[in-house]
Amino acid sequence: MINRDAHARLNSLSKWYPIIAVTGPRQSGKTTLVKHVFAGKPYLTLEDPDVRATALADPRGFLNLYPDGAILDEAQRAPELFSYLQGIVDAQQMMGQWVLTGSQQLGLMSGISQSLAGRVGLLQLLPFSIGELIAGDALPASRSVEDMLWRGLYPAPAVRKVPPADWYADYFATYIERDVRQMLQVRDLATFRLFVRMCAARTGQLLNLSALAADCGIATNTAKGWLSVLEASYITFTLTPHHANFGKQLTKSPKLYFHDTGLAAWLAGLRSGESLGLSSMRGALFENWAVSEALKHSYNQRLDMQLNFWRNKSGVEVDLLITMDTHLHAVEFKAGQTVASDWFASLKKYAALQNEATRGEVIAQTLVYGGGAAHSRPGVQVIGWRDWPMVLAKQYTATQE
Repeated sequence: MINRDAHARLNSLSKWYPIIAVTGPRQSGKTTLVKHVFAGKPYLTLEDPDVRATALADPRGFLNLYPDGAILDEAQRAPELFSYLQGIVDAQQMMGQWVLTGSQQLGLMSGISQSLAGRVGLLQLLPFSIGELIAGDALPASRSVEDMLWRGLYPAPAVRKVPPADWYADYFATYIERDVRQMLQVRDLATFRLFVRMCAARTGQLLNLSALAADCGIATNTAKGWLSVLEASYITFTLTPHHANFGKQLTKSPKLYFHDTGLAAWLAGLRSGESLGLSSMRGALFENWAVSEALKHSYNQRLDMQLNFWRNKSGVEVDLLITMDTHLHAVEFKAGQTVASDWFASLKKYAALQNEATRGEVIAQTLVYGGGAAHSRPGVQVIGWRDWPMVLAKQYTATQE
């Protein structure tokens, strides 16, 4: 088993809260992680019709069968249990007693907010980071950045070597049939599939809901609702712009990303690492992966990291700004393997504006590229793509209580 970076934080949460909730996309490794961390607890999945029927027929009796608690997988399938869990944990005050998992933010979180607020330690688990794969000797040195982006970082295609095209086709079909039907009454599934593919084609771009809706032949409000479903089921996420007061007009639209580049690549019709390398989407998918690595690190460590991008009306853009405490870190991502001098222009422009606005404050600057050699340029650390998670871990690490 490959160790997950979230393991330590999960252990910490079990000391502070009577209930632990682990949410994230389907097949991201939630069940494997909680079974490993809480190996002594009984495991039950509420996807099992018999287990669910028993739980719903007699919730109190069902929960009393496990006086020391248990792991309840896909807990959003039986939200009626949450009110009974509240009474149990309030009476017993046993930390780390119950572990809930769920693959839908809306289903699990609505039940928690209604019945279990203040009693639950929440952890979001996304697919593997490449740092986890490297530490587990599961990312071959021969694997190219294009192949990594195409395979994605879900356990099955990334580690178990299930053919990515087959796995993502099945994953998407299952997602449509289960999560979408449960979370939203979408009558025209063909149009929804088109909508998701159009989102993939816009990976790393500014989100224009009106244009997206028009391309799919749906209303803007419908596109907004469908995008919320993609976000709630951990398919997509957005990055909001950073509004520094530089006296310039700034972009106000967010940027759209997928939680996994393998799924985005499959939706965009890319069927090999070679085709991805020749695609116009190569740079966008590289940026998508790098931003998602920062998001994974923030989730795994439960850090208060603010992630944004910066772009002015002239199109000058810094791909990622990380703000934590008083530390500001500007990061640019380039998929090419040969460092070019013009890659530093946006970082220099932003640093100059930031320094002028804050009377000389110095910010950290990093350029992550598709090559392997690390070196320094004036004011900028240049690193290869495999080193990006290590830089994140070095600069942003939670204190373990």
